[in-house]
Amino acid sequence: MSENLILWLGFSFFVLIMLFLDLFVFHKKTHEVKIKEAIIWSVVWISLALIFNYAVYLWFGKVKAMEFLTAYVIEKSLSVDNLFVFIMIFSFFNINSKYQHKVLFWGILGALVMRIIFIFAGIRLIDNFHWIIYVFGAFLIYTGIKIPFEKDKKIEPDKNPLVRLFKRFMPVTDDMHGDRFFVKINAKTFATPLFITLIIIEFSDLIFAVDSIPAVLAISSDTFIVYTSNVFAILGLRALYFAIAGIVKYFRYLKYGLAAILVFVGVKMSISGFYKFPVLWSLLIIIGLLFLSILGSLIVPDKSNKIGAIEST
Repeated sequence: MSENLILWLGFSFFVLIMLFLDLFVFHKKTHEVKIKEAIIWSVVWISLALIFNYAVYLWFGKVKAMEFLTAYVIEKSLSVDNLFVFIMIFSFFNINSKYQHKVLFWGILGALVMRIIFIFAGIRLIDNFHWIIYVFGAFLIYTGIKIPFEKDKKIEPDKNPLVRLFKRFMPVTDDMHGDRFFVKINAKTFATPLFITLIIIEFSDLIFAVDSIPAVLAISSDTFIVYTSNVFAILGLRALYFAIAGIVKYFRYLKYGLAAILVFVGVKMSISGFYKFPVLWSLLIIIGLLFLSILGSLIVPDKSNKIGAIEST
């Protein structure tokens, strides 16, 4: 058995064990995830990622370890933008907080499958058609420039192609039925709004992956490094959601930081044919942009909120 196959099987086994423990041990009973529990789990996932990063350093050396850490930071920072979408989706469908963890669990399980398909396809395309790396770079620059000018996204389930296709084959109930995705009414199977929520979550992650995967491929072309960094970021996304869902709205400059990161990574990818940007500098610049956007959100007064407060009084 090759060393590479052992690594893939070992990591896949680790992921399956963690998912099993998450669903059937730590969250066996449906409950509302409190901030304290979410913070603990966030620390656990970040710690596991850093431990794995050290293992990569011991196994593959400093360069691969830096690639993993940079890819992980990119994926983690970009995933924060996806939290805004999750908040909007749960709010639109009025999903009780104690059912949100289950939706995110199955949503993230689907995301893991989609990511490995995207990653293998992306790396294969770059290997066979190297010029496509410039297409990815241009796409990231375009996306980064577009983000600051985007208006708040609206959730319109009935216009979602996946939801419309699904409703052609299965009826959907108007009411929730606890944490159940499907129910039987008069011997006929119906999907619940909770399952429609899951479809929207999966669709949003599919769109999100279109931005994030090329960004990570700009850092490393090693399939194992790209996939493992993605997995750790995704597995910790649920805990991160519950930890900062209530305060993420205050990070109003975060989208500008994320936009700058995408533009930087796009430029890095576009010039990779004649200049290899050092991985360490990439990591420092990405962390710096993220830090400045968060710091700016905290120290610069939000004038719009003050105006709203004056008007309401």
